[in-house]
Amino acid sequence: MSNYFFSSFSLYGQSSSKTKVLWKSKDFTTWELISNPAAAIDSVCKIEADSVLSVVGKPIGYLAIIDSFENYKLHLEYRWPIDAAKNSNSGILVHIASGPIDRTIWPKCFQIQTKITRTGDMLPMAGAKFSEPLSTPPDAKTPQLERKKSDSEKPLGEWNIVEVICLNDTIECMINGIVLNKVTKCDPHSGKIGIQLEGTPFQLCNIWLTVLN
Repeated sequence: MSNYFFSSFSLYGQSSSKTKVLWKSKDFTTWELISNPAAAIDSVCKIEADSVLSVVGKPIGYLAIIDSFENYKLHLEYRWPIDAAKNSNSGILVHIASGPIDRTIWPKCFQIQTKITRTGDMLPMAGAKFSEPLSTPPDAKTPQLERKKSDSEKPLGEWNIVEVICLNDTIECMINGIVLNKVTKCDPHSGKIGIQLEGTPFQLCNIWLTVLN
């Protein structure tokens, strides 16, 4: 877990006064759970010591911040259990929009992959689009753009820092300080922020965003 939760910093001319804390470690009043089958959010998430949020990972679906956002830098930290299954899978969703739904649950949005060994891949979901050529065929069931550099994920049990810059119609993602992907001409370019549940447990902490011009 990083030790700069309330540190002052500047990005694109913005300071910590523009920072919005998304996980306040008290309750889930600003969050919602979209899942299939439907479930109560407190049956899926547990608040631990040190403001850590434990997520059981099922039923399949996603946690979402109720508010929508545009032009921001998102900071989020996650870790897998030390004994995590090799197929452990999740992702950070940005620009969640209304409209098409893929496989009865996934919304139109962009996913920054956090699946073990594939962290940093970018997925346009349910009809979302960007201008860069995909690494998969255009008609693939799960289209994706592979990360530009080798995996920068920490060993199991250690905290990983995800930073996503969404500015106008561009998305850039960094994992543990390494830029792994960037896409442009994104449609949609605003919306809710979410975290995927794909059947395997993980933990979250230090979730906030900084508003950008």
